[in-house]
Amino acid sequence: MQREALGLSPTQVKEITRRLIELGLVAMKDSPNGKRYGRRDPKGRITEAYGFDLAPIAARHAEFRRLAEEGRAERAAMGRLRRRATIARKAIIQILETAAEYAIEGEEWITLARESEALARALRAVERVDEMAMGVTSLERRQRAARERLEVLLGTVETVPKQPENRPHHYNYNPTTNPDQDTVIAATECSGAGGEGVSQTPAPVPPKSPEKGMVHGIRPDELVRLTPKLKPYLRRSTPTWPDIIDAADWLRHDLGVSKSLWGEACLAMGRELAAVALAIVSTKEAEHFRTSPGGYFHGMVAKARAGELYLERTVWALRRASQQEQDQRRGRGGDRPRSDQGREWQ
Repeated sequence: MQREALGLSPTQVKEITRRLIELGLVAMKDSPNGKRYGRRDPKGRITEAYGFDLAPIAARHAEFRRLAEEGRAERAAMGRLRRRATIARKAIIQILETAAEYAIEGEEWITLARESEALARALRAVERVDEMAMGVTSLERRQRAARERLEVLLGTVETVPKQPENRPHHYNYNPTTNPDQDTVIAATECSGAGGEGVSQTPAPVPPKSPEKGMVHGIRPDELVRLTPKLKPYLRRSTPTWPDIIDAADWLRHDLGVSKSLWGEACLAMGRELAAVALAIVSTKEAEHFRTSPGGYFHGMVAKARAGELYLERTVWALRRASQQEQDQRRGRGGDRPRSDQGREWQ
């Protein structure tokens, strides 16, 4: 039974049983003839028994239950900490890529890359919760400091692109739980000729919406359900729209969407709709894209500028597909998803 339940070899079973006996958790009582058996009276009570006595384990059953619960809680805590470490590490990689994209150089970025990589590598071998918590806190502290530093530099960086179509879009994007402060602003850019700066007028900020309310016909929790790849980047199980926007800013790295393109999307669509669009891209299979997810998202931004982006259709298609999948799991069948699901550009 031990072999089948635990997937052990005979040698492992013997070693574990021997260790249990040494610890006093199992007692051995041999009969004179070396056989193992037990006898019960008419009422089912044991009157005579030889072999393995499990009474010591039964006496400490409550203790073992407590230890098992503590072990499960510790494993859950380690899982949460490792997830935080992954998010912080990916955020640092994103920050370093953005710094390189804007040609922001300096020893501080080299040091950040070296220290964060060493810390992330060391955390893989950590098994204690307290040590893991210290390491994750240190990694997140580096991430916050680097992000604040990058935002300061992006607010003052100047570039002179060779061609107008290659001119990067500079913006400051700082997700926060305060929607009044969480804005996307187009920074001042230099003109390609004459040496005189041309000030761009910031895009109008859309009206503030409820943090958990409907935005473009969808709620935050429903968006997470329909686009599951967004979920690992959320910091809580009941996200608000600022949480969704922050998670989308991390998800874009895995989809190959550059920081500058993400900023263009926020300016063209508004932050919430840009997050919805990016989450929708994450639901597509690789063969759906002609080039890449980043190229697909770029096309969505272009359609948004032209007023030809209709994400409501795709949201409803995702809802239908989700409902049909639930119906099939319940045994009711359900129609297959339409072949034109997700054609939000038409």
